[in-house]
Formats: sequence, structure tokens, C-alpha cells
Amino acid sequence: MMQTPPTSVSSFALDYPLGEQLPPSGTALEVAPGVFWLRMGLPFALNHINLWLLRDRLPHPTQSGVMQEGWTAVDCGIDNPATRETWLQVEQQVLQSLPILRVLVTHMHPDHMGLAHWLCERWQAPLWMSTSEYQSAMLASHGLSNFGGEATVAFFAAHGWHQAEELAVVKSRANYYPSMVPLIPPTYVRLMAGMPVTIGERVWQCISGFGHSPEHMALHDAQNQLLISGDMLLPSISTNISVYAMEPDSNPLQLFLDSLDKMVHLSDETLVLPSHGRPFRGASTRIAQLRTHHQERLSELLATCTGQARCAHELLPVLFKRALDVHQTTFAMGEAVAHLNLLWLSGQLQRRRGADGIERFSRPAA
Repeated sequence: MMQTPPTSVSSFALDYPLGEQLPPSGTALEVAPGVFWLRMGLPFALNHINLWLLRDRLPHPTQSGVMQEGWTAVDCGIDNPATRETWLQVEQQVLQSLPILRVLVTHMHPDHMGLAHWLCERWQAPLWMSTSEYQSAMLASHGLSNFGGEATVAFFAAHGWHQAEELAVVKSRANYYPSMVPLIPPTYVRLMAGMPVTIGERVWQCISGFGHSPEHMALHDAQNQLLISGDMLLPSISTNISVYAMEPDSNPLQLFLDSLDKMVHLSDETLVLPSHGRPFRGASTRIAQLRTHHQERLSELLATCTGQARCAHELLPVLFKRALDVHQTTFAMGEAVAHLNLLWLSGQLQRRRGADGIERFSRPAA
């Protein structure tokens, strides 16, 4: 989920083979043989998500030896009336009277997971996703998430966010996740790193990614040079990388940067199908741009923490150059701590908790 105001990262030198073309709501655009692009709305600053329909054929569940033609849906959108209505339009205009045979979810964030229960039940289709993502979705759907509540308020307060009215809003968000993901399918098929998944005539390999979510799965079709990148590789904004209250000493930014190494080998002819933005070519270029972006933010934090200890809340203007509302600040705080934790855990900054209970970071004396 990417709810900070999306951080723009220069996408110069990327190739957008479809230009400005976008699939109209309720319809699909074929981006490769048997691979269709859907685009659905989101009620956030980041106002859309890309979903993918792949032509598929699987053994018929009740007729031995018979193959059933249909579709695999990759990601779902949030559960709200508008998204359900758009899927019904897709059913009429895109599916060609063929069923959805399985629902594959790259990760558990609401814009990807929200309607999985509805699609799986509607089509009697199995859910495919990684175990860490499935279990995290289960916890979050019962209100045990990192998106609001008492624990999140305490975590933010320890990093310097003390505005009572704003934190009251954060406290009230304990049901933020289940409001968009009200149910989780009761069973699933496990995706694992390196696992091949045959979908129709294509074989996709799972590429695990960490830092943005617990165990994100991208899909790579090496033979046809296609990558369904989910949120791990986006063309013009940086994925939200946050530390959360459940794991306050984690290092998700380092995990994310390390995960990019799993994609750096991709040919620049690979067509990257991202969850936000337009399909593009130039994966290695994009990875280099993202690395540069985060290194610049880390350098700015190091400079700001030289000579004076700072907390994450004080450092938000260093990372985000525009005003943030409360909703955006929750994700911006997680990002700030992620950058600070990388510097602390690599020995470039010290972390000290003051008598006021606030964690502050400073550069060690030479």
C-alpha cells in the first residue's frame, strides 16, 4: 500500500511502448498475447491500481481429463462498490464468457487483496499467494495490523509525533485494513521464491521481494521477457518502505534494496507491468534510479543529523518537500524510520532514547 503522497523519482530514459494509452474503466488492453491490463480506481492520492488478466487453462475440477479454458486474475483492487461494479463490467466486456480459474495476489495490501474473497467465491477459484502475505492479511483483517490503534500511536509517539488530535485519528484507524479487506479466503495455494507457475502457454517464475510487504511475489516470464512487478518496481514513484510498530527495529529499506538485486539481471527489453503507472521497458535503469533516490535521501538525513540529534518526526521535511495530512503522515513516518534504521543498523548513526521517551538519531563523533 502506498499512501504517502507518492514520491516522484525521475523516470528519464525509460521506454513506454504504449505511450499515454490507458485501458478505459471496465475494459482491458492487451499488452502481450493473452496478457490483458485492467485499471481500477482507488480513493487515495495514488488514484489507481493496475490489475492483470492472463489467459489460462487448468484441469476441469469435475471432469477427469478435460482442460478448462479461462483466466488467472493477478491482484484484485479494494473491496468497495465501485470496484465490484468495475469487475462486473470486466466480466461482461473482457472475460469472453470464460471463468476466472484462479486469483493470484502479489501481496496483502488492500488495493491488491481487497476483493480476493469476492472473486474467489464468485468463481469458486483458489487463491494463490505467499504464506507470509496470507498470514499477514489474516491478522490485519482481524484488526491486528500496523495501520492504526494503540500500538501504532505509541510507536509514532516514540519517534516524536505528539500532536494529540492527529494521533487520535491514527488510534481510530484500527479497522482501516478490514474496511477494505473484510474477508480472507479460508484456503490458499502457496507461492514460493523461484517457483514456476504455468499460466496458459506461459511459464512464470516467482521472484520474492521484501521491504514493501512481508513476502511480495513478482512474476517473470523469461522466454517472452515480461515481468509483473507488483509494487516492487514502479516507473515514476518510489514504493512505500516503512517500519511498523510490530517490528520497530527492522531494516525494510535494506531488504528492499537487496531485493532489487533479484531483478537487476532482467534485460532492458523486458516489458515491466507495474501495479501503478504505465508499462515500461528499462528495468536496470529503473533499479539504478531507485537506488540513487534512496541514497540521496540517506545522505540528506546523515547531513541533517550531524551535530544534532533528531527524531523521525522532525526529519519529515527532509524526506517530503510538501505538506502532509494525517493519513499521509502515518506512512511518511514509517518511511522516515526505515531510512533512519538503515543508517543506525549500519553504524552510520547512533540511536538514543531520551528521558522524554523519544528516539533520536545522531551521527557519531569522528
